[in-house]
Amino acid sequence: MRISRIPRRAVAAGAVLAVLLPLSACGDGDEGGSTDASGKIEGKITFQTWNLKANFKPYFEGLVDEFEKKYPGTEVHWVDQPGEGYADKISADAAGGTLPDVVNVSPDLVAPLAKAGIAMDLDKAAGKYEKEYLPGAWKSHQIPGTEGTYAFPWYLNTGPLFYNKRLFKDAGLDADKPPTTYDQLFEDALELSKKSDGKVATLANAPTIEDFGRYGVPLMDKEGTGFSFNDAKGVELLTKYKKLYDAKALDGQALTATPESTGKKFLTEAVAMNPGSALDLEKFKKDAPTLYKNIGITPQISSTGKDNMYVMGLMVNARTKQTPAAVAFAHFVTDAQHQMEFAKKVAIFPSTKGSLDDPYFTKQDGKEDTRVRVAAAKSIKTAVNYTPVLFSEQMKVELRNAVARALQGKESPKEALDNAVKNCDRLLKQS
Repeated sequence: MRISRIPRRAVAAGAVLAVLLPLSACGDGDEGGSTDASGKIEGKITFQTWNLKANFKPYFEGLVDEFEKKYPGTEVHWVDQPGEGYADKISADAAGGTLPDVVNVSPDLVAPLAKAGIAMDLDKAAGKYEKEYLPGAWKSHQIPGTEGTYAFPWYLNTGPLFYNKRLFKDAGLDADKPPTTYDQLFEDALELSKKSDGKVATLANAPTIEDFGRYGVPLMDKEGTGFSFNDAKGVELLTKYKKLYDAKALDGQALTATPESTGKKFLTEAVAMNPGSALDLEKFKKDAPTLYKNIGITPQISSTGKDNMYVMGLMVNARTKQTPAAVAFAHFVTDAQHQMEFAKKVAIFPSTKGSLDDPYFTKQDGKEDTRVRVAAAKSIKTAVNYTPVLFSEQMKVELRNAVARALQGKESPKEALDNAVKNCDRLLKQS
């Protein structure tokens, strides 16, 4: 997946797959390959990534060459698909029986493939490797209500909140003491708006499912049969956002915001806070030197004590005819050595145990980007992916529309969330 910057949320393609995958795509055992990966590692396999070729072609070509030299008799054909239409492409290939042997996926994308019998259960095929990965990362590609793990965890990402010290000072707030709790955040946001006569909003995004998760709202039952983000705590969060929206402490375009639009608003100092990663610091320094001089960095705000984590993985096609080679290659790409090499080329984090203890992620050198990387590496050890694996794009649209109705006063926060849960539960039963 594209990793030029940390996304506000991973591109959710699961719903598209659930809609487009026909029932005939379900595996029946005759079409599929074997989960026995103990045989000789040989043969031709195809490896598909998600919008990575433009920036990382030499790295992946070197990776393929290294694998083929380690295992004579293997041949890896690397293909890279653009971000746009990635779900459609996977759906068409899965339905047509042409899905590559090893595929770059996100947890929500792998869910419908697992249900259709197309994603290989790695607990059966590669369970011996589980101990090499962070427990939370390995579990990230497990599907509630389904036994098994359906992708090797690959790279992880998280990041801090950036804030504009000048805007905080102009509002009479202590720029060296940014909010660390939701109560402080909402209080400071209202003050910033008041002192600027509504010209400066603190936040540019309406709450998403991950925001409800970080606030401590129970999102779904453990069995994966229904959603629960309409409980009292969920209603409380949306009620507070409604207050921010009415006071112009939440940007007026928050209902239609994208990661790109919110990033631009922060860059032009139209909003006071925005999530980001170490990569953003270079952009601030180059494109917004005034902002860069006033940049503040603070941890994500969370009521759970755990930050949000974005996860990418490598799925093995259950129908591959080269199970030993496909499993070996997926493990090869995601092992500690190669994840570390990749992490030093871009601001992402390895999912392998012990990797985050490397001096690269622990040692300060006085640079701001290093400070962000070290802090993020520390938090990611306990971070979780708050977006439920079964929360599809259609469900995200339902929640987004419900939030919009509540913020605009068309429905009460409770009514809006009740309706969203009802509609999401309906979609869940249809998937």
